[in-house]
Amino acid sequence: MIPVLTFDIETVPDVDGVRRLYAMDAALSPAEVAEAAFQRRRQATGSDFLPLHLHRVVAIACTLRDRDHFRVWSLGDPGPVADSVSGPDDEGGLIQRFFDGIEKYTPQLVSWNGGGFDLPVLHYRGLIHGVRAPRYWESGDEDREFRWNNYLSRYHSRHLDLMDVLALYQARANAPLDQLAQLAGLPGKLGMDGSQVWGAYLDGQLQSIRDYCETDTVNTYLLFLRFQRMRGIFSETRYREECDLVRSVLGKSSQPHWKAFLDGWRES
Repeated sequence: MIPVLTFDIETVPDVDGVRRLYAMDAALSPAEVAEAAFQRRRQATGSDFLPLHLHRVVAIACTLRDRDHFRVWSLGDPGPVADSVSGPDDEGGLIQRFFDGIEKYTPQLVSWNGGGFDLPVLHYRGLIHGVRAPRYWESGDEDREFRWNNYLSRYHSRHLDLMDVLALYQARANAPLDQLAQLAGLPGKLGMDGSQVWGAYLDGQLQSIRDYCETDTVNTYLLFLRFQRMRGIFSETRYREECDLVRSVLGKSSQPHWKAFLDGWRES
């Protein structure tokens, strides 16, 4: 069985990077720096969504399905948020852990809009921090199998961007994870959404952000299971067994976000 690694990231504005690029006053608070960057972006594009290289990664959540096991977790240690809003942190170490997992397992990656957001952000931020990821960037020079199926090609299956595939690679057909998950009887987003992450981060709620990121990852994995059933890879029996495994693992956790997730999982 090829391991399946589903992943999701959460980001905040790169306050130090914005200060450096726009020569901002060092006396400005992180919130003020970010707001200035948002205003600058709105004036240029009509949206305050910052360019991907200015998104600082603060959470990476994964699920791993390998042999008889299913696991969900967040990479790294949350640590004290207040000390790292604008100063040095271990973003590079967090990203390195993600790519180390690919190095170890060579899994199939599964994401929702990972090709449009998560992976490009990890590329830029990994480059900034000197991250090494030879297995991920392999395209067939060292391993011939990667010539025909690698992580980099949009149309290869080693990374399955589920949203992109379901939309037939047409941006106008994209669907939000939260809505599709709810329509499929899954909980969807719990506790917050992406627009609230920066405020939560400023308030020191990194653990809540990590919990939210984990639930998004499990929503994505459960939609992937439905996709496997839809395209005939899984029988109905196999699909139910996979769902039961997820329920069993989450049910053993005492963490409140998993209780809320199971309470909201209405699929029969």
